Amino acid sequence: MRIVVAMSGGVDSSVAAALLAEQGHDVIGLSMQLYDASEKADGTRAFGSCCSLDDLQDARRVAAAIDIPHYVLNFERQFNEQVVSNFVSEYAAGRTPLPCARCNSDLKFSTLLDRACGLGANAVATGHYARVERDADGRFLLKRGADPAKDQAYFLFSLTQDQLARAIFPVGDRPKDTVREYARRLNLPVADKPDSQEICFIPDHDYAAFITRHSPATARSGAIVDEIGTVVGQHDGVHRFTIGQRKGLGLSGSPTGAPVYVLALDAADRRVIVGPKSSLERTTLTASGVNWILDAPATPRHVTAQIRHRHQPAHATVRALEPDRAEVVFGSPQIAVTPGQAVVFYDGDMVVGGGWID
Repeated sequence: MRIVVAMSGGVDSSVAAALLAEQGHDVIGLSMQLYDASEKADGTRAFGSCCSLDDLQDARRVAAAIDIPHYVLNFERQFNEQVVSNFVSEYAAGRTPLPCARCNSDLKFSTLLDRACGLGANAVATGHYARVERDADGRFLLKRGADPAKDQAYFLFSLTQDQLARAIFPVGDRPKDTVREYARRLNLPVADKPDSQEICFIPDHDYAAFITRHSPATARSGAIVDEIGTVVGQHDGVHRFTIGQRKGLGLSGSPTGAPVYVLALDAADRRVIVGPKSSLERTTLTASGVNWILDAPATPRHVTAQIRHRHQPAHATVRALEPDRAEVVFGSPQIAVTPGQAVVFYDGDMVVGGGWID
């Protein structure tokens, strides 16, 4: 089978390519050039540690080591339109976006699939820690990776049946340490390369400065208020805050001395609402842009739900709403339900679906 492998230059996608080549597949490595460089707060330019020029070179070196063809595709325009622009507009609207999930669905399993067709490939493989299986009716299921510490199915909730039919995750059934051991055995040059931790286009972690440069209108001052509307401070832009934030508020605390947290963001009125941690608790949420891996449930369905990648799955009931929306009711209060983040529904290790928290 001819398979295109999305090679990011990291150990996971490199091993994915090597495994498929070892199995006798006709493997083609494709790397995505997503940006020239990202500007730092001081105006200089520096690459991040994901999809940077160094990563592209690492991917090329791995492809040479396992003797497969390798090509670099320029996706800068698509990346800016579908990921960076969304990131800026969401923060400006008082939401907290999840760019990695946008990148996975809109680029790696959409645009890249189109390019793969042009190369006569039957499937696209990535280094994600997730698994694809088929049920008794032949439908495709998305499941958690075998390594719970590295599971990335959360970021793939928006994949459709057509995309899952052509998606391959070669490392999804093995622990991370065995992936590195395999890379060392093959003497791959990325065997001990550290995992990327930051958002690739903001290597200095200064989200606020990045957003201000790309959307100067967001840097408008406003009031920090408590739950009853009393002004307790001032801020330089709602894009500098996220739900659940405690540090960096410029406040000394509540009148009782207890710490205060960001409870909500009102971008229209430029208000940041703060209060005690107990006020962060929520038992319900609604989500839009919901994708059901199989079918939308006809009746409320018991699931476990995650509202962040590292969030402990919580028992909940999900109810499908029209159009492409859902309501989630948790069995116990959850802390910091954050608009803009993804909520993903599971049945055991199977992804039922997911959407974007309203």
